[in-house]
Amino acid sequence: MNKKQFNIAVLPGDGIGPEVVGESIKILEAIADIFQCTFHTEYGLIGAEAIFKTGDPLPEETLEICRNSDAVLFGAIGDPVFDNDPEAKVRPEQGLLKLRKELGLFANIRPLKTYPSLIAKSPLKREIIEGTDIQIFRELVSGIYFGEKFTDPEKGYAYDVCRYSREDILPIAHMAFKEAEKRNKKLTLIDKANVLDTSRLWRKICQEIAPQYPDVQLDFMFVDNAAMQLILNPKQFDVIVTENMFGDIISDEASVIGGSIGLLPSASIGEENALFEPIHGSYPQAKGKGIANPVASILSTAMMLDHLKLHDAADKLKRAVEHAIENKYVTVDLNAEQHYSTHEVGSFIADYIRYSEKDYYNFENIKIGKSTIV
Repeated sequence: MNKKQFNIAVLPGDGIGPEVVGESIKILEAIADIFQCTFHTEYGLIGAEAIFKTGDPLPEETLEICRNSDAVLFGAIGDPVFDNDPEAKVRPEQGLLKLRKELGLFANIRPLKTYPSLIAKSPLKREIIEGTDIQIFRELVSGIYFGEKFTDPEKGYAYDVCRYSREDILPIAHMAFKEAEKRNKKLTLIDKANVLDTSRLWRKICQEIAPQYPDVQLDFMFVDNAAMQLILNPKQFDVIVTENMFGDIISDEASVIGGSIGLLPSASIGEENALFEPIHGSYPQAKGKGIANPVASILSTAMMLDHLKLHDAADKLKRAVEHAIENKYVTVDLNAEQHYSTHEVGSFIADYIRYSEKDYYNFENIKIGKSTIV
């Protein structure tokens, strides 16, 4: 029998994090009503908000909440107070890096697809991006972000060490190969093997395990070329796997293809834990204005539902998001002429989940911004 009760750790974080996560919680309430399941939510501090209140970007209490959860729903992290202070010893991002390490979240998965009604929002031409559908697998707990760091301010000298081992690479490489098997059977490793020993290790290990996946075509691309190819011909990619820093940069670049970074979700997966978050960051300029796009957080919630094996609920949520986008019920980043608030978009999607199969759900009223229920 499938599990019907779930413990969800909720970490709203900084900037627009609480606003977009609030809409995801609204969605979970609708899912619970329709699919007869229960989500027990417990909130924790992280990032700048945690520093301001406790002095620690990841309090032990928050870590325990996450360890005892079935999944973590995360908002955003970062604050200009710390961004503009190069001397700050404690930073919000340290909380997220520590959380990933402590929970063993070794794989970050970022799906990217284009929506027909939003293609005009992309800076790229329709014929280049139409039909783009990519899954990016980024290694998350090793590499230069977690390597030894040193700064000598007197001498103006600093270094960051990039280190990888076979044990770091194998799990995410296998995960990416398995995803490629289910999709279009093509996997691209993005690296810098012409310069970096760590990249040559990535390439060697992927070549070693490739025979275990005979139906998958494995190819390689240097990261500088990949950055260019994502703009010139994104449809050539199916599944991408790469190391931590390259994945951070490449996936943010790829977000532009769909027309808004506010559309892209992500999942960070480990052996025992999983965290789900939008990729857009804290966007402090939009905090409290009701203009933040909640779709990336809501789609991250759909990824969480899939992880919890609530596949029908996840599919329903994805259809609800597509319905909102196709009917132009979106925030200002996607439609400057006629747009809706963060709260209104979340409510629209929640209403679709609850009422779309009811006779009294009025689609015409939705399109003109009137009540959905008549």
